[in-house]
Amino acid sequence: MVPKSPLFFEWPKWVLVCGVLVLAAGCAGRPKNVLLPVADTAPTSSRVEMLVTTTRSRSSNRGEMFTGERGLAPAFADIIVSIPPKNVRKEGEVAWPKRLPPNPATDFATLKADELTREGAIKWLNVSVKKSPDHSVLVFVHGFNNRFEDSVYRFAQIVQDSGVHSAPVLVTWPSRGSLLAYGYDRESTNYTRNALENLFQYLAKDPEVKEVSVLAHSMGNWLALESLRQMAIRNGKLPAKFKNVMLAAPDVDVDVFRSQIVDMGKQHPQFTLFVSRDDRALAFSRRVWGNVARLGSIDPEQPPFKQELEDNKIAVIDLTKIKVGDDLHHSKFAQSPEVVQLIGKRISEGQTLTDNRVGFGDQILVATTGTAAAAGNAAGLILAAPVAVVDQNTRDNYGRQVGALTGPSGVRKPAEKGCGAGPATRCN
Repeated sequence: MVPKSPLFFEWPKWVLVCGVLVLAAGCAGRPKNVLLPVADTAPTSSRVEMLVTTTRSRSSNRGEMFTGERGLAPAFADIIVSIPPKNVRKEGEVAWPKRLPPNPATDFATLKADELTREGAIKWLNVSVKKSPDHSVLVFVHGFNNRFEDSVYRFAQIVQDSGVHSAPVLVTWPSRGSLLAYGYDRESTNYTRNALENLFQYLAKDPEVKEVSVLAHSMGNWLALESLRQMAIRNGKLPAKFKNVMLAAPDVDVDVFRSQIVDMGKQHPQFTLFVSRDDRALAFSRRVWGNVARLGSIDPEQPPFKQELEDNKIAVIDLTKIKVGDDLHHSKFAQSPEVVQLIGKRISEGQTLTDNRVGFGDQILVATTGTAAAAGNAAGLILAAPVAVVDQNTRDNYGRQVGALTGPSGVRKPAEKGCGAGPATRCN
């Protein structure tokens, strides 16, 4: 039943119509609980093994592993994902199974999903770093509206398609996987800041780790930048082994980013910024945050951004004209095969990714000089909002989100002081 609340009836009519569609949409879509391990029956498939560190709460469902709620202490896992060969799957694509159990010959499939202790996570990291040719680590921080399984499979796809040989570490924070949970997700990144800094501090002190690269997407950029900022303030500078930080579609206020860069000091990693001025998700975010430009949707060729980016030696990849299957134009960095391969080169070879300054722009990255698209205006908001309401994940969260608007929610016990996601942290 649609709740009878004065607040509800103040919503626009199109929201009411879309709400009916949500309730009537049924259960169509990809299956959930895909993290239940299956037998390795496809010898031609590739395998990506990753260390997962998370501030999510544990799920009683093995196929889900972790929920979108906040855990009281960090948790760790060792996960292996099987990826079908290139003749079955397009690069940049996560081949979600259409039914369970998945078929490893055609689908992404989980082969292993074991929780680890803190000591087990340290052991995993030591072994994996030694296998890396340059003893490097790649840390991925996912973005807004991601379930646990979303972040696992997307990171596996990025590692596979980029050809990166670094030890892969996934940092996954409590996201409810619903476009209506923007505020909750945003606070969850703040909830995870100390945990990610603890991980960074551990990697900085581990003598086996020679190089660290960070790839963050969307709201995950706020988390990554804040944790790096905290680390720089605490230590007086950032460690030299933090070589590359790639900011994909960052949902970060441009004014705040300026201050974060200053706080990190002169010795900071090589930043590579992926922007797209047709990013509808960032258009929505801009409206939410007082119509201040989001870093991921700026025009890097216009003042004052062009000079500021050059002054801070921030490389820019303009993805505005890259076309992918993402209706919100918010995941181009992962869905474009060329861009993913460039990410791999950036990490493995230390090449600077810019537009046509090093020749890549003529092939895949077109520098644009026209006016900005719908980002930040009413048209962008109208385009994004109906998607938010009829999104499949939102169907699962619809009742809970309405309940959060119309009534009090439960209060969770706060995390213990000093608990963090990094292997260096011990929680009693």
